Amino acid sequence: MKKIVVFASGSGSNFQTIVDKLHQKTCEVALLVCDKPGAYCLERAEKLHIPTFVFNPKEYETKADFEKEICQRLNLIQPDLIVLAGYMRIIGETLLNAYEGKIINIHPALLPAFPGRDGIGDALNYGVKVMGVTVHYVDAGIDTGNIIDQACFKRTGNETREEVETRIHALEHELYPQVITQLLQA
Repeated sequence: MKKIVVFASGSGSNFQTIVDKLHQKTCEVALLVCDKPGAYCLERAEKLHIPTFVFNPKEYETKADFEKEICQRLNLIQPDLIVLAGYMRIIGETLLNAYEGKIINIHPALLPAFPGRDGIGDALNYGVKVMGVTVHYVDAGIDTGNIIDQACFKRTGNETREEVETRIHALEHELYPQVITQLLQA
């Protein structure tokens, strides 16, 4: 069975969805990597019996140092795919070089528009009428990798940010498992 490793920094709702829909069916979710000790995704992983590697970036001199340690963990697993799911850290060249073409991310906007930390807020502030999510390969830029797939919805214009975020998360929870499955079957 193919193996994936999920990286997350926060609540882990995408991580939960990936495990619920894919673990031991389509693939093995072999590890959760988290850069925020105490993040809720770690509680989810414990309840789901998924092993974790947790690190605090401030305890390392450089990004390359903690990415080398991540690579050591990944080398033991030999993942077929690395899935970023709310991992709020830019991937550095150490990980990119080791796993080129095997790292994907989901972004809460229709790239190439509105890259970066607050894609939803940027899109709302711009007044877009169509919003969505993008799954893309990770490269050295910020949300600049080749687009794999997208999904969208038309806004009425009266939604609150919270309502838009709920719709974005629903799209993410549908699209991401589908894309992961397609990539693993390719």
